[in-house]
Amino acid sequence: MTDNRYSTSETDVTFMRRALELATRGAGFVSPNPMVGAVITAPDNRIIGEGWHRVYGGLHAEVNAIASVKAEDEHLLPLSTIYVSLEPCSHYGKTPPCSKLIIEKKIRRVVVGMGDPFKEVCGRGIKMLREAGIEVVENVLEKECLALNRRFVTAHTLRRPFIQLKWAQSADNFIGAFSPSGYPCPVSLSNPLSLVEMHRERSLADAILIGTDTVISDNPTLTTRLWPGNSPRPVLFASDRIPAHSAVMARNPIILDSSKSLEENLSDLYSIHKITSLMVEGGAKTLKAFINASLFDEIRVETAPIVISHGIPAPTIPTGLATLIKDREIRGNNIRCYKP
Repeated sequence: MTDNRYSTSETDVTFMRRALELATRGAGFVSPNPMVGAVITAPDNRIIGEGWHRVYGGLHAEVNAIASVKAEDEHLLPLSTIYVSLEPCSHYGKTPPCSKLIIEKKIRRVVVGMGDPFKEVCGRGIKMLREAGIEVVENVLEKECLALNRRFVTAHTLRRPFIQLKWAQSADNFIGAFSPSGYPCPVSLSNPLSLVEMHRERSLADAILIGTDTVISDNPTLTTRLWPGNSPRPVLFASDRIPAHSAVMARNPIILDSSKSLEENLSDLYSIHKITSLMVEGGAKTLKAFINASLFDEIRVETAPIVISHGIPAPTIPTGLATLIKDREIRGNNIRCYKP
């Protein structure tokens, strides 16, 4: 008997790409769940249903795709293939199991982009489908599927949030200036377009961490006001220096235990607060602590063509600690992204 679990056709690749396109529509709205898209095709390769996971706690992609099938096409479901960018779930969470629905609809073939690393699924969905006699093809465009949900995958593999370090710096490597009286003060380094992109990045994070000095000097809101999507929950280290009237204090921040190590606090963010992705936005001391501990999955550095001359030095990335993966410009500001 031929093992066709990993046998991929051009047709499978084409429809999985469409499922991935649909999945991206959930960006900024579904985390801590993954972005998932689903496509249902009839025997003649006509698309009869599409769907994606739209909002956290809402219906999953497979449910939306099946619900989109017109009444006159429902008789084709037992002859159809459903393409799903992530393994269908097998457990009762906020919604019933998608594998169970696929079985009930008698869909004959399921093509999966990648397995689900979440401990409540982790192969059980595929197993349930196969035990029901459904043909399952695995790992179609797996690399692309993993990249799309790298935050989700990292969190459930390492059992700590995906960590993105992010800062903007001047051309002479400062992230802030000093006021005439000698106090740290913020400097606008992002331009209007790069600021919008940064807010888009924020929308992909469950939480955003800043240090006490940044709360005091900048009083940021840490919202995604320039981009549609969920605003990340603020995360702060416990400190009696944080003013009660600070903007972030009105947003139900998570307060970390300053007596614990970074690793312990990150574990708590994942296990207690269900945070799967964390953006660390500063200040310099906080960013350096993460760099020194090699606790990051991505670093984003924006460099503006501005000279400060005297200010707060930007963090440095030690040679060999990270690899440059993107280097581009947004209206004169250089954006560089690194990974370990």
